[in-house]
Amino acid sequence: MDYAQFLRRVPKVELHCHLEGTVRAATFAELAGKHRIPLPTSEVDSLYDYDTIEAFLEIFGLVASTLIDEEDFERVAFESLEDGQRLGNLKYREMFFNPTLHTRRGVPYRTVVDGLVAGIRRADRELGVGCRLIADVYRQDSPEVALAMVEEVLAHRPDEVIGLGMDGAEAPDPPERFAAAFARAKAGGLRLTSHACEDAPPKNIVTCLDVLGCERIDHGYHILADQAVVQRALDAGLYFTCCPTATARVYGWPDLSRHPIGGMVAAGLNVTLNSDDPTMFHTDIGREFVDLCTALEYGPEQVRSFCLNSVDGSWLDEGDKSRLRREMAAEFDALHAELGA
Repeated sequence: MDYAQFLRRVPKVELHCHLEGTVRAATFAELAGKHRIPLPTSEVDSLYDYDTIEAFLEIFGLVASTLIDEEDFERVAFESLEDGQRLGNLKYREMFFNPTLHTRRGVPYRTVVDGLVAGIRRADRELGVGCRLIADVYRQDSPEVALAMVEEVLAHRPDEVIGLGMDGAEAPDPPERFAAAFARAKAGGLRLTSHACEDAPPKNIVTCLDVLGCERIDHGYHILADQAVVQRALDAGLYFTCCPTATARVYGWPDLSRHPIGGMVAAGLNVTLNSDDPTMFHTDIGREFVDLCTALEYGPEQVRSFCLNSVDGSWLDEGDKSRLRREMAAEFDALHAELGA
């Protein structure tokens, strides 16, 4: 076993992955054909080619438009977890989905969430991969639409739906716009996170903590520009769900050895590695570990920290978290011994 194989095989928990961004290109094409939705190209391998966040979001929306029936959502949820296990030894994931990308097209919220839950439960039965769901506010929606979405989530909430997040282009729509939606979600018992400081200043992290009540931060790279915010995150033990490949592609860090993730690790922040929108950026959770850890020359101990940070930063209850941490640590140590041998 070489080091790249070791990095793929270590057990992983993923806290930052968008359901709509995990759809296989072939499945995207098949669903588009099923629902007679025109695609920009007939070349399946070219469907996910783009170099800007705007172009990515356009395709992201088109992928979402092909998900209509409950069976569509069940299929992509199952395939997503199947890919995670096959390509990176995924054990558990907390996965985002965007309700309003579907409900605005006339797809009932129940169709979306019931299909996703069916796919998740099938993956648990057949693959042994656990998953929970985080409904995402889409930043380009209005605050009123976001609040109405939260009410819908709370009105029909299977056990698998555990949190509220926020995504979309960050710079034009600051987090404070959605304070009411996050307050309602917290009152309804949902856990809270948000994309922040991905393409905006560190003050957005402060807003997410103080105004929205977030418990962890998705991305967070520009935090390094403000040492006071870094210190606050260190003092609070805040977890960051970082995504190497996607951000390298659209935010100008093509050389992973110079990605801010390296600076965040060096500063002592609790960093987790995640795939974000894996199929749409031609990656997977295994490759994220291989590419970043190779570029930054991280040895097994740092890799172990990434693996266990994801467990510790998850929203599993303490009993499940303790069990998963123990199992993953044992599996990691066995692989490490095999690597040494």
